[in-house]
Amino acid sequence: MTDPTFTEYARLARVVVKHARVAFDSQARIDAQWRDLHYTSAPDPGRAAADYDAFLALVTSRGAEALALPPGDGVGLDSIYVRDASIVTPRGMVLCGMGKRQRAGEPGAQRGAFEAWGVPVAGAIEPPGRLEGGDLVWLDRRTVVVGRGYRTNDAGIAQFGTLLAGAVDEIVVVPLPHWRGPGDVFHLMSILSPVDADLAVVYSPLMPVPLRERLLDRGMTLVEVPDDEFDLMGANVLAIAPRTCVMAAGAPETRRRLEAAGAEVLVYDGAEISLKGGGGPTCLTRPVVRDDA
Repeated sequence: MTDPTFTEYARLARVVVKHARVAFDSQARIDAQWRDLHYTSAPDPGRAAADYDAFLALVTSRGAEALALPPGDGVGLDSIYVRDASIVTPRGMVLCGMGKRQRAGEPGAQRGAFEAWGVPVAGAIEPPGRLEGGDLVWLDRRTVVVGRGYRTNDAGIAQFGTLLAGAVDEIVVVPLPHWRGPGDVFHLMSILSPVDADLAVVYSPLMPVPLRERLLDRGMTLVEVPDDEFDLMGANVLAIAPRTCVMAAGAPETRRRLEAAGAEVLVYDGAEISLKGGGGPTCLTRPVVRDDA
């Protein structure tokens, strides 16, 4: 693996994905799992596959190589949201400890794929530690923010710090709100998506004040998501290059504000692959390498 640029906005060069055709597999699989996983309704596998094709075309439109996860034992529909099971670090991939019990098999499944691809694995978060990839945002190579919530606990953050000792200058831990409780899909990246060194999409009503102040102190312009677009994943935006980003359809005001800030916005239909399972474009991707090209 080449030395990646540790931000959330440099050009995406290599990214792990899991196609809806593989994760959802069949209507029978969907029918057996969607209620237990707290989806809002059952995804349509045919529409989901077509929508994922369109989504993947956008994600790779700036030249990124897509590494496709195969089917895996002990994983379910949620394995489509690949970011949560691993974290990219200067020392290699860190396999997560999942806060959602139905997803416990995903980090192990990703380990097998990383080994097959020659992507180094630095270590894993072990029980009682919990840490999910959606709760971690790199601000720069030496500064990482971790959200402490229901999916990520103190033990997981401590283990992550040990694995990265000496490789980062600061791990900024921010508390996340209760919001809708332990069963909800809520991560740090539900309220924060950097799209350039000085630009981020945020939902400020749920943002910890110290984090918001830190972003402003860094000189970042914050694109505010309106209340009525938060549940439509307006704050969950994937940068595929500086100021070029992918977002789910249905948040037109957030898109307008992004474009007014100088961003190019690429939109996909997320009704089947994002809204029903609570996972936007950042959740659907695990960036492995970003570069400055």
